[in-house]
Amino acid sequence: MLAPLDDRERFAAAELARADLYFFSRWMFAQRRVYRWQRAPHHRLICDALMRVFRGECKRLIINIPPRYSKTELAVVMFIAWALGQVPDAEFIHTSYSSTLAGNNSAAVRALLQHEAYREIFHATTLADEARSHWTTTAGGVMYATGAGGTITGFGAGKHRPGFGGAIIIDDPHKADEARSDVIRAGVIDWFQNTLESRKNSPETPIVLIMQRLHEKDLAGWLLGGGNGEAWEHLCLSAWQDDGTPLWPEKHSAADLQRMEAAAPYTFAGQYRQRPSPLEGGVFKPGRLETVGAVPSGRIEWCRGWDLGATDGGGAFTAGAKLGKLTDGRFIIAGMERAQLGPDGRDALLRNTAARDGREVRIGIPQDPGQAGKTQVLALVRMLAGFTVKTSPETGDKVTRAEPLAAQVNVGNVLMLKGTWNEALIEEMRLFPNGQFSDQIDGLSRAFAELLSASDPTPAGASIQGL
Repeated sequence: MLAPLDDRERFAAAELARADLYFFSRWMFAQRRVYRWQRAPHHRLICDALMRVFRGECKRLIINIPPRYSKTELAVVMFIAWALGQVPDAEFIHTSYSSTLAGNNSAAVRALLQHEAYREIFHATTLADEARSHWTTTAGGVMYATGAGGTITGFGAGKHRPGFGGAIIIDDPHKADEARSDVIRAGVIDWFQNTLESRKNSPETPIVLIMQRLHEKDLAGWLLGGGNGEAWEHLCLSAWQDDGTPLWPEKHSAADLQRMEAAAPYTFAGQYRQRPSPLEGGVFKPGRLETVGAVPSGRIEWCRGWDLGATDGGGAFTAGAKLGKLTDGRFIIAGMERAQLGPDGRDALLRNTAARDGREVRIGIPQDPGQAGKTQVLALVRMLAGFTVKTSPETGDKVTRAEPLAAQVNVGNVLMLKGTWNEALIEEMRLFPNGQFSDQIDGLSRAFAELLSASDPTPAGASIQGL
């Protein structure tokens, strides 16, 4: 419980809260909850960044932060309420992945404006109506809340004048359990481009995005990669700081974070580290690969597994991974062919690679579904006459197909021959399954499955499974 303050102390607190968002947030939290806010240094960093937005020093801001680290309280509820106190006619659009959540946040801002302590700080800001999601102030200020993908008709954010006049505030545009869907994720980005951005009343209207990272190509990743052609200021807050200490030890101790990371490394990498592609500990642990300068001596069973693309200069890669099984049970990745090629270039790559590898290297090729896939593999097998070729449809998802190989990599049972292709493969393993490409891993998974297969490979020119 907090001790009561006399009139002079409350007046001083109101003056400080009016001048500084961070103090305002602390003061209003205490007045509403009647106990002190368990604040942390990152709260000041967020407030300082938002103050720069208010002062016009930053027009595009991305804040990446773990869930439940006060992001909505500060960037939505406190910032909008504080800014409306400064500029009662400011116009805001607020969005989140859920229209219900956005509406709840809007209602929280409205409730804050009605609090006695708020009125002591900002006398001129009063509500004009009691609506929950879309309400106005008596000065003409606007608060419009909607879910990502929702319509925004008749509302805009900001003012056609110098100085702060409102903003677009986006809080977690992606739902965590939907962020892996390329279709849903792309839909959010498309909505941002074609609907939300057009709701700026002025080019000077700031946009603030605050979210946990969920995918390499989520909205934050797309924007930071230059997706909409604008430069974004980036405040990236990892649960683990650079010095190895917790960002908010009162919330999550070092032991808590270690346990959470061990239990769900992929989720932790995105949501808590803000790196939606685990450095180690996801499906693959590429740090366990031993790089060697030469292929070990002795008898080795070889297979070159392929993942096929068909677009010249863009799109999916064609990748051919050469994998060997050693007599001691270990495996060695001895080569990688990879290029974005059209059908003619792709076929030439398969043919020329087979000639270099020699006939002792089996070849594994995926068969696409349908008659077109059957026709394609028949043509490829005929082209590779004289080599041992096995074709089959892909079964299961990419992760399921990769897990047997990943298990061998993760226990240190896979070597890698030193080569210029190493870095790209390691990066793909590190990102998998959340990276933009998985062609090298798909090829390796096929080669690994072929080497473990108990059945004899199908000789080129003989009958092929599925034909």
